Parts: sequence; C-alpha cells; structure tokens
Amino acid sequence: QVQLVESGGGVVQAGGSLRLSCTASGRTFSIYTMGWFRQAPGKEREFVAAIRWSAPRTYYAESVKGRFTISRDDAKKTVYLQMNSLKPEDTAVYYCAARFNRSDYNYWGQGTQVTVSS
Repeated sequence: QVQLVESGGGVVQAGGSLRLSCTASGRTFSIYTMGWFRQAPGKEREFVAAIRWSAPRTYYAESVKGRFTISRDDAKKTVYLQMNSLKPEDTAVYYCAARFNRSDYNYWGQGTQVTVSS
C-alpha cells in the first residue's frame, strides 16, 4: 500500500503560479511512476504529468507543456508540480497518483483544489 498526501492548492489570478506537493509513504520502494491528474466540474479526469520514480523521465499533457514542471525529491519522497502561466481552464481538483508498474494507477491522493480567476 502507498499513501499519498497532496498540498499546495489555492486561488490564483490568471498568469500566476502555484506549486503542488505530493508526499508518499508506505511501499514507496515499489513505485514505478507518480503522476498528476485533474478533474474540472462536469468533465472527466485527465492526465497532467508524470515522473518515473527512479529514472529521469517525465511526461506531460500537451495542454500543460512549457507551463508545468513535474519534479521529485527522493529524500522527502515528494513529487512537485510547478504550475506557471496559469489559465482559467486549469481550474480543477488536482490528484496525485502512484502505480507499481505500467498499468493503471492504483493509489490516489485526496485531491487539492486549484482555482484560476480571470
């Protein structure tokens, strides 16, 4: 089992920045990838970014490339999502997730609200 705790959401004006954090505990040695997803009201949850737990590989949705950066701190077992140049369409609940292999993400955080005002 892996437990994920997110923090860092809030309200920001368009063009502003926020940094989300996700700290993992439990069987972290088994993590293959950690990712960020988001779900806006009335929409399906969508992939935002992911990072390999033990390799320098990152992945991004086209909609956030060049604006968001995912990174990790191995010592703190924490993954970050730095979000710059935020747009109103980035408004959503952001979820951290982890998986042990290349299949579905098995573990999810509780979510943190990000609201971007125009």
